[in-house]
Amino acid sequence: MDEQLTPLILKVQQYKCSPEQRRNAVTELVDEILRSRKICRPLNRQPLTGIYWTIYQQVREQLRQTLEQDINQYNLSSPGVRDWISIRRDRAFRTVLTDESLKQFALDAQQHPPGSEARNHALRELVQAIGLSGKLSRPHLGQFQPEFYALIYDEAVNQTLMYICQHIDYYDPNRGKRQQFMTWVNFRLNKQILDSYRDCRNYSFQTVSSLADLENIPQPEAAIPVSDQIADWIRDDADNQFKRHYIRNRPDANFQAIALATLAEKSWEQIAAEFGISASTLSSFFYRCCHKFAPKFQQYLSN
Repeated sequence: MDEQLTPLILKVQQYKCSPEQRRNAVTELVDEILRSRKICRPLNRQPLTGIYWTIYQQVREQLRQTLEQDINQYNLSSPGVRDWISIRRDRAFRTVLTDESLKQFALDAQQHPPGSEARNHALRELVQAIGLSGKLSRPHLGQFQPEFYALIYDEAVNQTLMYICQHIDYYDPNRGKRQQFMTWVNFRLNKQILDSYRDCRNYSFQTVSSLADLENIPQPEAAIPVSDQIADWIRDDADNQFKRHYIRNRPDANFQAIALATLAEKSWEQIAAEFGISASTLSSFFYRCCHKFAPKFQQYLSN
């Protein structure tokens, strides 16, 4: 992305005294940025229509206005052009994705037969739009330790989005006083947080919230430090179990790669820079996987 964006940013900055050329350059930059958008993607290369076309055009205009205001302040010699652009692109989507917009995404999904390619595509668009909107609530925040809350919250969000996809036909826009789509979603998320907490509490094995906790598990003496043993085991990944668990749409950002980075004592900021993914997303995914793989870690160490 950097190779395509940097020349376009420079081009915009050069046209300070030519409004028309500057507008055209900003439009070219916006169109390049939106090529990597997460939603409003065409199905089978068909033209965008309906709510997808509307949102795309609204985001395009919002992003154009934002770049017109901000781009002269950006220093091309600074690293992180991808992050700088991504922040503004995601902010544009958050501005445009109102509850009414999300409702239209949901209603479009309902129009297609269950199991059809069109419905699956619409559901993927809906799930991504919910995440980009920033409208998911954080129920029961403050009732748990931060790391534990991150663990159960991410699991609850995943379960909630799965429920939405499986039961999208249950959504009735005419039910309830305010008829808001996210009220329906967040009501389910609130319940799922408590369910996820109960599931975690009922686990019989020792909780492992990070790889560092493995050092505290009783084990026989060994010449090789535990962290080195674990690193070798994760790197070997005989059945690809660690590679198979990755952040949505990013197979490279899998548990194996992230775990090995943490074992190499890299900071979350360093890991985030390497993957181009926020530190909070990476750490939440990592802690959730540590919890999931805890029985395997303990079994490995006991052997």
